[in-house]
Amino acid sequence: MAEAELVIVPVSNKADLHAFVDCAYRLNADDPNWVANLRMEEIEKFTPGKNPFFAHARCQLFLAKRGARVVGRISAHIDELALSQPVEQGMGPGTGNWGAIEAEDEGAAQALIARAEQWLRDEGMTRVLAPMNLSVWEEPGLQVTGHDHSPMVMMAHHSPRYQGWIEGAGYQRVKTLRTYDLDVTSPFPPLVQRIVRAGEKNERITVRDARMKDFAKEAALICDIINDAWSDNWGFVPFTPEEIAYTGKKLKPLVHESLIRIAEYDGEPVAFMMTLPDLNQIQARVNGRTGKPSLLGWLKLALWLRKPRSADMRVPLMGVRKKLQSSRMASQLAFMMIETIRVAAIAQFKTTRAEIGWVLEDNQGMVGIAQAIESKVNREYAIYEKPL
Repeated sequence: MAEAELVIVPVSNKADLHAFVDCAYRLNADDPNWVANLRMEEIEKFTPGKNPFFAHARCQLFLAKRGARVVGRISAHIDELALSQPVEQGMGPGTGNWGAIEAEDEGAAQALIARAEQWLRDEGMTRVLAPMNLSVWEEPGLQVTGHDHSPMVMMAHHSPRYQGWIEGAGYQRVKTLRTYDLDVTSPFPPLVQRIVRAGEKNERITVRDARMKDFAKEAALICDIINDAWSDNWGFVPFTPEEIAYTGKKLKPLVHESLIRIAEYDGEPVAFMMTLPDLNQIQARVNGRTGKPSLLGWLKLALWLRKPRSADMRVPLMGVRKKLQSSRMASQLAFMMIETIRVAAIAQFKTTRAEIGWVLEDNQGMVGIAQAIESKVNREYAIYEKPL
C-alpha cells in the first residue's frame, strides 16, 4: 500500500492545538531521557491570551500529516520586542523564529522547516534564528550534546537526529548555550572560599533571602535586575512585567526563600540568583509519557512540591547590574550567592548535584565563574541562523 502524501497544515482550532501538543508526547515516548511536562501547561504555553508572550508576538503553528496521522509539528513566530533589538546582539529587524519542532523523519522535518520559513517570508522577515520555543526565556536552542541523561526543569531534550536534519536545511550554528554540572557536596576551591569570606566581612554587602511574603514585589525587582544585567547579552529580549508575573505564578510552587538570593550593596539590590528544585525528577515518575498524572501521581507531585528531598537543583537565572559587571565585585557577589545557596540546599533539601545554565559560550564572566567552582559542561544547545 502506497504511503499517504505528506502535507503541512496550519493549526486552526482547538483540536489541532491538542494534536500539536500530543505530537511531542507520542514521538518522544520511547526516549527514556525525555521528560513529559504537564500536558495542560503545554497547551497553555501555545494559547494566545494565556501565555503573555503572545501579547508582543505573532505566531502560527503547523502540523505535518500523512493521511490522518500527525508526523510532526513546528511553530513559526515573530517577536516584536526582538525586532527592536540591535542586530549585533543576535535579534533585530527582519529576524523571525521557528521552534517546537518534532518530526518522525527527515522528510517531515524538512517540509515543516520550509513551511515555517515561507510563513516568515510572507510576514516580511529576511532571516531566521532558530529554534526558539517560544522565546529566548523559555527553551532556546537545539540540544546537540548530553542526550544520555535527562534535562533539568525548564530545559529541553531533543532527538539527536534533529541536528543533521536542521543543518541539512541550510542552517549554520551561530551560538552555543551550555549547562554546567556541579557536585555541591564538596566545598569550593580555596580561592573562591577566600573571596566569599572577604565579601562576608564587607559591611557594605548584604546577601539576603527573597521575601516570599512580598513575592510580587521581589519578582518585579528580579525582573528589573534581569533586564539591566542581560541587556547587552547576545539574544536579549526584554522580559515584560506581564511575563515576570506569569512566570512567577508558574514557579511559585517551586520557589523556596532560601534558594533565591538578592545581593545588596549599600542597601541597593544589585544582583540576584534564582535556584529551583529539579521538578523533572518527580515529573519523570508521575507524568508518565502523556503529561497526565493519575490521582496518585497528582498527590505525589503535591507532596514533593511541598517538601522536596534529595532534590537536585538548577540555577536558571543569575544577574549583576551592568554598572558592576566590569568590577571584581560582580564575581564576588556571584560566589557569595552560590555558596549560601549551596549550603542551604544541602541542609534543607539534601542536595548533592546542581546545574548552572544555560550560559552563552562566549559569556566570559559566567564561564569563568562556572570554571572557578569546578563545574563541568554536561549539555550543549545550538542556535542556528539562515537568510530567507
